[in-house]
Amino acid sequence: MPEKIIFTWSGGKDSSMALYELQNSSRYEITLLTTVTGDYERISMHGVRRVLLERQAESLGLELEKVYITKDSGSQGYESRMLDKLTHYKNLGVRLVAFGDIFLEDLKRYREANLAKIGMEGVFPIWKRDTPGLARKFIDLGFKAIITCVDSELLAPSFAGRLFDEQFLSELPPGVDPCGENGEFHSFVYDGPPFRKKVSYKKGDVVCRQGRFYYCDLIPV
Repeated sequence: MPEKIIFTWSGGKDSSMALYELQNSSRYEITLLTTVTGDYERISMHGVRRVLLERQAESLGLELEKVYITKDSGSQGYESRMLDKLTHYKNLGVRLVAFGDIFLEDLKRYREANLAKIGMEGVFPIWKRDTPGLARKFIDLGFKAIITCVDSELLAPSFAGRLFDEQFLSELPPGVDPCGENGEFHSFVYDGPPFRKKVSYKKGDVVCRQGRFYYCDLIPV
């Protein structure tokens, strides 16, 4: 019988590759857990509208749980809300939480330390994978993604709103991780092997927030 696991889902490509690995193992019954900034009704950091998140989960055929934070929550507010929600699942007998992290050691230790506070364990399906290889595997498997956020201190704003494809990878400057693991960019996956149907959208405006983050708005169709 599959073990229940909570997957901290961002809606992006690394999440999708981690989900792909979890599903292929056939060991888990997966519930998606996503942080939404309530002031904007968008996925925190990625800037994707809540409606598209919900359609994504529906197409994946998975249960979706949302954790709402405010735009001014900060790291402590985020941590508190997440631990409250995870404690709820721990009390229901769930002990595992999955993440799409690849190589940031400090982040992994931070997650594991927080989970240990409530007696849960972390699962990292794509940990230490080669990021150029992982990026190309994502494309080769037939996943489709669009870049929704770019940190202009690490990557040119013109990359916002572009499709994540071979041309995108070939034009990344030296030093930029092809999976954006250092926060260079974030994405939204709208199609791929686990999807029952494509999540349709049209591109809206690209706007700058906090003087450095460029967001490409995706409008549900």
